[in-house]
Formats: sequence, C-alpha cells, structure tokens
Amino acid sequence: MPILEMKVPSPGESISEVEIATWLVADGDYVFKDQAIAEVDSDKATLELPAEAGGTITLKAEEGDAVAVGAVVCLIDTDAEAPADAAPPAAAPVAAPAPSPAPAPVAASAPAGHAAGHPSPAARKLMEESGLKAGQVAGSGPGGRVLKQDVLSALAAGVPQPNLPGAGWSGSREVRNEKMSMLRRKVAERLVGVKNETAMLTTFNEVDMKPIMDLRKKYKNAFKEQHGVGLGFMGFFTKAVTSALELYPAVNAMIDGKEMRMHDYADIGIAVSSPKGLMVPVVRNAESMSLHQIEAEIKRLAIRARDGEITVDEMSGGTFTITNGGVFGSMLSTPIINPPQSAILGMHNIVERPVAINGQVEVRPIMYVALSYDHRIIDGKESVSFLVAVKEMLENPERMLFGSKDPIEVLLGL
Repeated sequence: MPILEMKVPSPGESISEVEIATWLVADGDYVFKDQAIAEVDSDKATLELPAEAGGTITLKAEEGDAVAVGAVVCLIDTDAEAPADAAPPAAAPVAAPAPSPAPAPVAASAPAGHAAGHPSPAARKLMEESGLKAGQVAGSGPGGRVLKQDVLSALAAGVPQPNLPGAGWSGSREVRNEKMSMLRRKVAERLVGVKNETAMLTTFNEVDMKPIMDLRKKYKNAFKEQHGVGLGFMGFFTKAVTSALELYPAVNAMIDGKEMRMHDYADIGIAVSSPKGLMVPVVRNAESMSLHQIEAEIKRLAIRARDGEITVDEMSGGTFTITNGGVFGSMLSTPIINPPQSAILGMHNIVERPVAINGQVEVRPIMYVALSYDHRIIDGKESVSFLVAVKEMLENPERMLFGSKDPIEVLLGL
C-alpha cells in the first residue's frame, strides 16, 4: 500500500531542527490534505505542519521531541478510506455579532479529538489577556480545537474571570516543572551570549512627548480616514531612528570578523509580545517609507506575530531594533542588544513630570529612552549623539522632514 513519509520542512536558513510542540491529531486518525496536524517550534517561530495528503496517520515522534529538518515525523496511508462520519476541517469562522448571553460559557463543539481543548495561537493570546484557563472554553474547530471566535463567544456568554487578587491561587504548595520551548531556550542562549560576547553599555535621555501628542490629537482622525491606519508613537520613533541612523551609520552597522559591515539601508526590528514570547519582526527599508506605510507594516507584522503566523524570513536580517517596555508600564530599563546588531533603542512609559521650560516650571509628558550599544563598534560620542538626535527629532517633528510644504502635513502624508 502507498505510504507517504512526511518530513519536517525547512522553516528557514540556518535552522537545523525543530521541536514537536503539539500534535493536533492522534495516532490512527484519518486526516485530510492540508489539514493542520501539528504545531512545531523552531528557535524563531511556531509553525503549523499541514498534511501533504489524505489518509490514516501514524505518528513517528512524540510531543517535545527535537527532530532534524528533513526527518520523518509521520506516515500517511493514502489508500485508507475516510470514515463515513469524517468531514474535511472547516476554516475558522469569521467574526459575527455577539450572541445573547447564555448560562453555559461554551461554544458549539465539534467532535472531540486529539486537539480538543487546544487553543490556536490567536485564541491562546486572547485567553491569556482575558484571564481564561484551559477547560473554560469549548472548541468548535477541527477535532475540538479552540478558535478565537470560540473565546469571543464564551466571553460574550459571561465566562467568570478570576480578576480578584489571589483568585488564581489554590493554596497548594506543590512544585511543577514546565519544559521551556525551543524558542525560549534559544532566546535565553542568545541573551547570555550578548552579555558575554559584547562590550554592552547603555546611555539614557528623556523626551518631551508633548509635540508628538499634540500632533496626534490634531491629525489622528484625518490620518485614520485617509490612510486607514492609526497614528501611533512607534511610527514617529521609527522615522526618527532612520533619520538618526543616516547621521550616525556606525549605529546601524555590525561586526563581521575583523571588519565592520555597514548598511546603506535601515531594516528596523520592532520587538512585539506574542503567545510564544518576545518576537522581533522586521520593517524592511524603513528609511524610504512614509509614516503611514511604517504604521501599516508594523500593524501587519504585529498581528501575524500575535496570531502565530509570522515567518522566519519576516524576523531575519534587521539592522537595528526598537523595543517598547512602556506598554507594560516600564519606567526605565537597559534593553539587551539583538545580535548580530550593534544597538537597540528602548522606549518606556509616558509620565507627567515637572520640567523647566524657558525658566518656568511646567508639567510635561516625559518618556525616558535608553540606547544599549556595543562599545566595540560604537563610540560613546556616537551613541550619545545618536540618542540626542532621536530626542531632538521627536521634540521637533519637522526635523524629520524634507520639502517645502507644511512640514506636519508632509510627515503625515496628507
């Protein structure tokens, strides 16, 4: 009988092995062509493994196993006939108006399978944000998998959320070990490597965010109507960074053996939080993009990272990184360089502080910013000057512009 050997595809260059995170089917199940049968972790992203053909599946690896790229992970008997009650998995349902509240916090369920109760990346993210735990939401996806719409329906039906202090504690003194994902292990390895292999220093400054906040307040509606994307802080910071990198190209360089690899472009990594941990998708050629193009690309990449759809190529090759701890309430931090890059800019929360303006004390929205850099390739003068240039451009947005039109309208592309 024809047996199809399913091998691990290469997720990207330089990746030699992956880890079986979750099997979405059980040994002996009938699977359909292109049905997601497993989630696999690489050291950069989580990917779904689709069935290459329809048939009965035999698993050749366990959850948690590290398998080499090109290794056989399962067999599919393509001669097997589908059971009478089997049906191809349906696509995730599109968002619909919230149903009327019901006493039971479960969505319409599909036949139970190996994936029953296992949330998709998007559903997992929403459950974490909403304080929901496994078992509180029933899945309607293939094999009982929990989809994002299932979580939305359960929330609309009134799932009780443990939002009181201590509500999640059981009083037990048990200890449990949880295996670190391949992505988390790789991040840990890279961070320790940075501390041990670079001469990392951090310089700090503060930015008066009033000009940017006033600008956003004045133009955000027109910007949204014309470009279909919100006007956020990250676009301004990315624009300021690319302008400053042109003035101080060493901050955009990296060490290559005994040489400095200089870049005549700026591929800016934007650190975002995802269900699997911190990921850094890259905005390519940010130096040549308008503000609304930067905002649209950041939004697209952030959604893909949140939903577990980001690819290795979309996270590779950055020349500089921006990370925003302010969204979690961080006042000040020393960000760690993202190798092989040589510098990273850290944004923080905005707090109203008393400052001296023209000899008078005024209350202004202030953000502390931090630039961590590799002192082997970037001198203190360059690092401080770079951060000052970013500060000055944010406090005077017209400095990011070229042209004779109204500078603010040029920046916003209006």
